[in-house]
Amino acid sequence: MDFSSKLLEQAVDEMSQLPGIGKRTALRLILHMLKQPESQTKQLADALTKLRTEIKLCKNCYNISDTDLCAICANPSRNSEIVCVVEDIRDVMAIENTDQYRGHYHVLGGKISPMDGIGPSQLSIKPLIEKVQAGKVEEIIFALSSTLEGDTTNFYIYRQLEGTGIKTSTIARGISVGDELEYADEVTLGRSITNRVPFENSTKN
Repeated sequence: MDFSSKLLEQAVDEMSQLPGIGKRTALRLILHMLKQPESQTKQLADALTKLRTEIKLCKNCYNISDTDLCAICANPSRNSEIVCVVEDIRDVMAIENTDQYRGHYHVLGGKISPMDGIGPSQLSIKPLIEKVQAGKVEEIIFALSSTLEGDTTNFYIYRQLEGTGIKTSTIARGISVGDELEYADEVTLGRSITNRVPFENSTKN
């Protein structure tokens, strides 16, 4: 793709590094921004800069937050003794949209995937185990996607929790095997949370 401007080429190159954005889509987006008022482009640039420099991880659940404690963990009406384990913020948002869950979350930041070089130490598993060992949790709900990586991560954490006496459950398999949680419709996901089953039962064929 030939460009008449090095600045345009650089902007397109940077934009095309985003997931699902090819060079043609990136060019269309950049040209669209050039047609907008300069103030709008600056607002977008400022928002992205603040996102990178001011965003935090909740010190309790590792959710993305503007403050040390996210709005969910800081809400006194939420049940902190029930913790739903998810992969990332997209899953938190998906479950919150069901309006069926009133506990806390624990965001792992990914799933165990040896093929991608992701092991337990790259995820926030240790703080979760420590939280359980401190006696602050009564139930862990596994809500990772029904994939090989998700099931491997669930089982790894389950084995780490053996002997703690904590209740472990998993969302009901209203979510199809192989599906990502964020793409499930709200009714199905809500029922899966409400009708969760003991985790040990989910490992039996």
